[in-house]
Amino acid sequence: MVKLEESWLALLADLFETDCFLDIKNKVLAEREKFTVYPPAKLFFNAMDLCPVQIVKVVILGQDPYHGTGQAHGLSFSVPAGIEIPPSLQNIYKEIEQDLGIAPPNHGNLESWARQGVEVVILHAYANRYTAFLQLPSACPYSPSVKTEYRLPLRSSI
Repeated sequence: MVKLEESWLALLADLFETDCFLDIKNKVLAEREKFTVYPPAKLFFNAMDLCPVQIVKVVILGQDPYHGTGQAHGLSFSVPAGIEIPPSLQNIYKEIEQDLGIAPPNHGNLESWARQGVEVVILHAYANRYTAFLQLPSACPYSPSVKTEYRLPLRSSI
């Protein structure tokens, strides 16, 4: 069984038993034996572990590649504190500052966003020149009680 935050595990339990998911899981496990795959296995579902289903306000699907060890920690665009902010996240910060007047932080760690209901999901896992693409189901089973937000009011300390 997949190790995952309770609310997501309950919501996605049936998906985890499908042939499609098991096939993807087996391919990723096989690739982990041959290549370096980011994020590390223990952080693979970090975005969901930090943001239970009940608090999801917005979902951001990212395709930002990680180029080196220590950058990926399971949230798209995000890097752990102390790692240089990726160009794509710098652009996101600029847009937030321009649109909302919130000054960008001096780090690229988006864990605080996840804890506020911003689900930042990675669609690609990169390792050197190898790329594994995980395709999400076309009807991702997010709770129908989650309403769409066009502008997410983040606290001033992002």
